[in-house]
Amino acid sequence: MIDKNAVMKILSEIEDPELRRPLTELDMIKSVEIQGGRVAIDISLTIPGCPLKKKITDDVKSRVGQLPGIETVDITFGVMSEEQRRNLLGKLHGSAPSGAGTPNEKPAGTFAKRVIAVASGKGGVGKSTVTSNLAAALSKRGHKVAVLDADVYGFSIPRILGLQGTPTIIDENIVPLRKENIQVISMGFFVEEDAPVIWRGPLLHKAINQFLTDVLWDQSDFLLLDLPPGTGDVTLTIAQALPNAELLVVTTPQPVASHTAGRVAKLAEKTNLTVLGVIENMAYYENNGHREYIFGKDGGKNLAMELNVPFLGQIPIMTEIREAADCGLPAAFSDRDDIAEYYLKIADAIVRMKL
Repeated sequence: MIDKNAVMKILSEIEDPELRRPLTELDMIKSVEIQGGRVAIDISLTIPGCPLKKKITDDVKSRVGQLPGIETVDITFGVMSEEQRRNLLGKLHGSAPSGAGTPNEKPAGTFAKRVIAVASGKGGVGKSTVTSNLAAALSKRGHKVAVLDADVYGFSIPRILGLQGTPTIIDENIVPLRKENIQVISMGFFVEEDAPVIWRGPLLHKAINQFLTDVLWDQSDFLLLDLPPGTGDVTLTIAQALPNAELLVVTTPQPVASHTAGRVAKLAEKTNLTVLGVIENMAYYENNGHREYIFGKDGGKNLAMELNVPFLGQIPIMTEIREAADCGLPAAFSDRDDIAEYYLKIADAIVRMKL
């Protein structure tokens, strides 16, 4: 005799591949019927045409089929009702829906314990590579991390993290894509990689706010925002929407980069954002133990001294870091400890800095 409780226990250990919560917790198991050696399971999907339906089918059949006495596992799929989806959204947002408002009316960024906006004065300094690798390093240390690619015009986070696909939308709420223990949202998930985004300020403002409030973010330890270079509309939008954000400045040693990065830091002062510190990227190139300072020396360190903020570290120019970004596997996830260590040390320093 097959025990229904044993079947439900197995189902409680199987997660929805997008939402990363147990099927039972999400109330996706509509019914379980047992007849002899046959188990029939009716599952309610969040939306019609769920892109990961096959993954759910394979997981359920594989796990439930291992129970003693089970010969066949039959699965049928339905779709949640509007009321079921409302209850689901309430669980995902951490509060039950009420007549007074909807779950996505919570203040922006409250799902993360710390919000860190990664900024640079100019493009080409490796800011997005640093953001992705810091996310990977924090995740590697066991932290739950969310990444918002706020560089709407020049998005590159999807490629660096090796993510592609269109996010699922549940009742106008976007389900972020995942890499390891990292949730990610980017304009790059909604347009072709080579397609230009031709928007003026108001549309940018709306898009960034939607990414903050209408995405089904998990409760996270860190939210990292990859800002566009400079002091434009998006940076101002973030400053207004996330007044508790910390600004992390990325620069190369070159004076033209460090001086423009200083302008971003001074913008933070005027908008009451806290400057977390400075990272010097592409600090030097090392060959046979000899360092070549291709872009100059100590520009980031000097900027940190000028701003009176911590200098968090230097990251050298390395072919391996560039190749890892191009291949969609951040260097911080690498088995090469000597490479990953650059980002892990900075991540550890950030964790210790509880502002």
